[in-house]
Amino acid sequence: MKARIIRDEEAYEEALAFVESLMDAEPGSQQEEELELWALLIGEYEKKQHPIEDPDPIEAIRFRLDQLGLKRKDLEGVIGTKSRVSEVMNRKRPLSLSMIRALHDHLRIPAAVLVREIPCAKAGKMRILKKHFKGRKSKALNASKPSGRATVFA
Repeated sequence: MKARIIRDEEAYEEALAFVESLMDAEPGSQQEEELELWALLIGEYEKKQHPIEDPDPIEAIRFRLDQLGLKRKDLEGVIGTKSRVSEVMNRKRPLSLSMIRALHDHLRIPAAVLVREIPCAKAGKMRILKKHFKGRKSKALNASKPSGRATVFA
């Protein structure tokens, strides 16, 4: 089969079938080179047509803990106290930068996965409060410290 760019699902299925026939190629043979070329072509098509998103950070942490045979308790020394671990794992507290660094260093979870936004119960409440007070001036938001900074009660 002549190598060509894969543009549709039909060509993709044909390519997969052809690659399967090349799986027993001898190392260093012409068939092995064909296999590598087709693997690249298929890989490019899959990247465009079937992209895989990064996982949710909490799910990635759970998965990695399971892979390593660890439990939530093992995170206590890594990201904080027992209650902090519970808040993070139950989506009540977002990951801080120091937590992200620690998880990346200790569990080897890619930082790009950990910095994704986590749907957080606390964050949802804050959005509702901001929406409620939008355009209004409340005493809590107007109270100023001597430094001139606004005091916000959360």
